[in-house]
Amino acid sequence: MPTRASQSLARPFTLGSAELRNRIVMAPMTRAKSPGGIPGEDVAAYYARRAAAGTGLIITEGTYVNHPSAGDVESVPRFHGEESLAGWRRVVEAVHTEGGRIMPQLWHVGIQRKAGNPPFPQAPSVGPSGIALDGTPGAGESLSLADVDDIIQAFADAAREAERLGFDGIELHGAHGYLIDQFLWGRTNRRTDAYGGDAVSRTKFAADIVAAVRERVSPDFPLVLRFSQWKADNYDARLAADPDDFQALLEPLAEAGVDAFHASGRRYWEPEFPETGLDLNVASWAKKLTGKPVITVGSVGLDTVFTPSAFAPGAHAGVASVERLLDHLERDEFDLVAVGRALLADPEWAAKVLEGRESELTPYSHDSVRNLY
Repeated sequence: MPTRASQSLARPFTLGSAELRNRIVMAPMTRAKSPGGIPGEDVAAYYARRAAAGTGLIITEGTYVNHPSAGDVESVPRFHGEESLAGWRRVVEAVHTEGGRIMPQLWHVGIQRKAGNPPFPQAPSVGPSGIALDGTPGAGESLSLADVDDIIQAFADAAREAERLGFDGIELHGAHGYLIDQFLWGRTNRRTDAYGGDAVSRTKFAADIVAAVRERVSPDFPLVLRFSQWKADNYDARLAADPDDFQALLEPLAEAGVDAFHASGRRYWEPEFPETGLDLNVASWAKKLTGKPVITVGSVGLDTVFTPSAFAPGAHAGVASVERLLDHLERDEFDLVAVGRALLADPEWAAKVLEGRESELTPYSHDSVRNLY
């Protein structure tokens, strides 16, 4: 007999040229297991294992674009250079062999970079205004307009390479206080040129990246933008205080060419603007305001919510039912569901949930998954 989960989550979905076999997405999770920035056969096996067990769309861990200040961990994969791109081609082929679809998450960490760290120790930490996430000025260098142009081009080049390698779309990492998000947020963006000012002006950097990507890829090649209200170690941060502010933020991005929004919340069941009386989470509001497809994410399948300590030694979480998630999905409040730690703990999460075998799911434990492929 079909399960409720199979009836809801197993429905196919079309996003541009990407035909997804179901509504389950693997959320991007940094692994730092690509020595020299080159994804190896183990990375291909890691993603293929989830695809083989029914995950419809995989969004890779964040991968650095071609800018010297883009990252600060040597073993995080890069999305430039012959060897790194060859590694990613093998990843794509492995996932496609198992019937899955895959998109790379393109990433620049911005002011969160620790100056002096690899892979390019001489590169400075940079941001819209040189202001740290806590509001401290002088934490890094303010980007010049020439720098801004270079970074926009780096994202566009990476998107072009993604299509060439056979990926099924791309995701721009515009969440959690990284570079794109730093431009969107008033605390870290104090620029007085065209890239700063009011909320709409602060979207220009992200919108210019989206427009540049759209020029370099096929018209139906999917472009997803991930965003969040909260920032690293600042869960009360807000890009938008109310639905009007939220619409002002999202509309320029949708108009620039975003095909879908990936709205990162820490708890998918929490209403984003409860004062409105509507039980809509942050993804649902994005869909309501823009009409674009959305991916929801936030503690799906777990009985504890995301915090940085959730990835610390000794951290664990029990299995939670997806029944409440299905309530929202069946009302078409969102289109796709991203699963993070639960899918890290159990590569067969999709198959077990779709087949009504939730009692067989493996609980999340940092100590048991830290070396999992």
